[in-house]
Amino acid sequence: MSLWSATEAAAATGGQAVENWSVEGVSIDTRTIEPGDLFVALKAARDGHDFVAQALAKGAGAALVSHIPEGVSQNAPLLIVDDVLEGLEKLGQAGRERTKARVVAVTGSVGKTSTKEMLRAILSGQGQTHASVASYNNHWGVPLTLARMPADTEFAVIEIGMNHPGEISPLAKMARPHVALITTVAAVHLEAFANVDGIAIEKAALMDGVEPGGLAVLPADIATASILMEKAQSLGVAVETFGETAPDWVLEQVTLSGDKTIAQARAHGDVLIYKINSAGRHFAMNGLGALAAAQGLGADLAIATADLGRWVPFTGRGARETIWLDPVETDQTLDLIDDAYNANPTSLGAAMDVLAAAETKNGLGRIGRGRRIAFVGDMKELGPLETQMHAEMARHPAMDEIDIVHCVGPLMQHLHDALPLDKRGSWTNTSDEMAQNIRNLVDAGDCVLAKGSLSMGLAKVVDAIRKLGHPAPQSSDEDA
Repeated sequence: MSLWSATEAAAATGGQAVENWSVEGVSIDTRTIEPGDLFVALKAARDGHDFVAQALAKGAGAALVSHIPEGVSQNAPLLIVDDVLEGLEKLGQAGRERTKARVVAVTGSVGKTSTKEMLRAILSGQGQTHASVASYNNHWGVPLTLARMPADTEFAVIEIGMNHPGEISPLAKMARPHVALITTVAAVHLEAFANVDGIAIEKAALMDGVEPGGLAVLPADIATASILMEKAQSLGVAVETFGETAPDWVLEQVTLSGDKTIAQARAHGDVLIYKINSAGRHFAMNGLGALAAAQGLGADLAIATADLGRWVPFTGRGARETIWLDPVETDQTLDLIDDAYNANPTSLGAAMDVLAAAETKNGLGRIGRGRRIAFVGDMKELGPLETQMHAEMARHPAMDEIDIVHCVGPLMQHLHDALPLDKRGSWTNTSDEMAQNIRNLVDAGDCVLAKGSLSMGLAKVVDAIRKLGHPAPQSSDEDA
């Protein structure tokens, strides 16, 4: 069964179909396009029309264009529309309209992608589930996700993000969720907002798209919780809250054990115990919100709780691995926490909490004493208080348990200067410079965290650590 026929796509977009084609998927990138995909010629850094011929040569089933590109046959399989982005939006709206799926939309200053993936893991055990790929959560990512949704989808998880005011509401109205989940509100993107209250107002706009009779799952422990509640009340949207101070889904106890998290909560008074295969109190909190959202969609809570235990973070988002530093002496290892995809004060604090709770090993390597080591890069888009926010991380409570902090970037120099001398590691302007000296900065027995905004390239530090050895084999015991 095809995803879109030429007739269906033309009807959805109001465009003109050339030839009688059908497609199995939708793609915006010729580097990852699959045979049978509809190639969408969006204009970004480059005009997608320049790649239509290449997409068709790689087996694309058709291309969504605003004109027939140079070098492309007049009878090539095309869908011609007035505007390609608008055409994608209409295709996404039609994809949402034709399905009977129960839809959850997820946003939040921190944790929305991880929570989206938790929901994918939870819901996949209870019906055919469709979810956003990677962090496709913006003005083209949301309609692309909806356009990719098979008609027989039973559950859909749509991630929605923003950088500026006014971005979330139209995407929420496009997604039309039955449940809107907001993970948290924090000091992120302050370059575009006057204060955190402004961010809360924008996040609350997720509820603009909630279907009649739908539900909002909201964080209870944040300073701006009242802003979210007032928005729900103004729209007549039912609310359930989660957090330590929530009346509905209450997080009571979190235990970090190695690379796992065990959480005890109460769901409307009933005891709820769940496991997450990654260490972090923030994962326990996001997991609780995900379970609340899943039950709001009609999922079985007992099955959902078990399936949550199968979720593991993506590379760059808190994934944890053991690196063998010696091919013969298998005890010569270090633990690596790869959280290099993004950073803000809230998520960096959460990652430092994880590092502070990590176990190290003594009697190994050159040093002979296992250390908790952080490599941190600049946190971007924090507005006029950015230097202060970086320096203040030196006073985070987890710092007491962290041995050394290496800093990357001009903003992180403020943290470097604020650190006590016994914790102050190296400072470099770039991740490339830091990576060049990595062999001298880590040792067997250490637990190492890498965290920074994506543009800082902390992945280069992560790669340099991996190249010191190789990842240890993963256990096949799901209950380990």
